[in-house]
Amino acid sequence: MKRFLVFFVLIAITGSNAFAQGCSQCKLMAEQGVGVDDTTFASNINSGILYLMAFPYIILLILFRKQIIRFLKSFFAQAKSPQ
Repeated sequence: MKRFLVFFVLIAITGSNAFAQGCSQCKLMAEQGVGVDDTTFASNINSGILYLMAFPYIILLILFRKQIIRFLKSFFAQAKSPQ
């Protein structure tokens, strides 16, 4: 129970810093895009959001690649077997 409480407190403390980083990046992009064409500005903001969104999935794919490959092999093996 003590470990869980310490872990929860650490996550709560560091979680707020992680959210602040994403906001500052979007704010920086918005400030730099003031004199730029609207389509270019929107494209830059969308690229930044996609960049921030993709990295957690890439990290999860790297960490759990063996389990994912094992699951896909078993899934396709079941799909090939006649029922």
